[in-house]
Amino acid sequence: MNEASPEPRPNSPSARIISLSPANTGVRLDLFLAAELDLSRGQARRLLERGAVSLGQRLLTPGDKGMVLPVRGELSVEAFVAPADQRAPQPEASETPPTQLAEGAGWLAMDKPPGMPVHPLRPDETGTLLGHVAVLRPEVHGVGEGGLRSGVVHRLDVDTSGVVLVATDPEQWARIRGAFHEHRVAKRYRAIVEGKVDWPAEGLELRLPLRVARHKPALVRVANPEESARGRSREIQQTMRCIETLPGATLVEIEPKTGFLHQIRASLAHLGHPVLGDERYGATAGRAGATRHMLHAAEVRFEEVTGAAPDPEDFCAVLARLRGAEAD
Repeated sequence: MNEASPEPRPNSPSARIISLSPANTGVRLDLFLAAELDLSRGQARRLLERGAVSLGQRLLTPGDKGMVLPVRGELSVEAFVAPADQRAPQPEASETPPTQLAEGAGWLAMDKPPGMPVHPLRPDETGTLLGHVAVLRPEVHGVGEGGLRSGVVHRLDVDTSGVVLVATDPEQWARIRGAFHEHRVAKRYRAIVEGKVDWPAEGLELRLPLRVARHKPALVRVANPEESARGRSREIQQTMRCIETLPGATLVEIEPKTGFLHQIRASLAHLGHPVLGDERYGATAGRAGATRHMLHAAEVRFEEVTGAAPDPEDFCAVLARLRGAEAD
């Protein structure tokens, strides 16, 4: 999950003094702060990490997050910017801006390069797609979830390249976000995977129950029958097609019908064909010079909202090396 970290800035709210009462007795500190200050638990914990919360004369630390509130006392909270009021920082002068692929009324389609996060996790984080979008369209601030996620309707992993849609109008954000939620957005990915796939000519229709096995760093796996029976998995659906057979690898296209963390990467690894460069899911390190997982969001379509991105330079370079090996 992406969590904003409250940080002070000019014109931020005044420091808060919260008087505790018997009604609060027994409540965890982080839960109390989140409810009282309208934050997520993660954001409340970041206030503790900053040393921004005191109980009486004692400065509280992250280790106090689970403490039970006393019957009486006063909590002091330093001034901070509410998450909804935070803004993505301006890009550094040295940053290369991503390419704008298309635009329409209230939306942009951007070509996210590999290694660039979609939006910042902290108010001081530069180098994000949203930071560049905010330069192009300042009106994106406050759209949708607002704050450091302003205008974001969907995400790609940091090392996945390709099309990202961003809404710059609240009505368009609700419309496009709703389409993603209802699985009405057509998505097409390209990937270079290990080994030769053995799929039907018309494509492999795949349904799998997936679950998050680990959160940091994220890892997804196929759920066992018991986990699925207990509702601890999510069924994903996608169509996979072979595009080109290469020496020890295959270029494939994937059309996911659902949305779930790492669903393409985890599914391909489960089939025995991890994405080249995807060491987290069992790929051989450095194969064909891949320095990240070779997964690219080539196209996103929803009614008139559409964007298509060409293969990035490193993806093309890996393909060229594999094709050169075939020629040799």
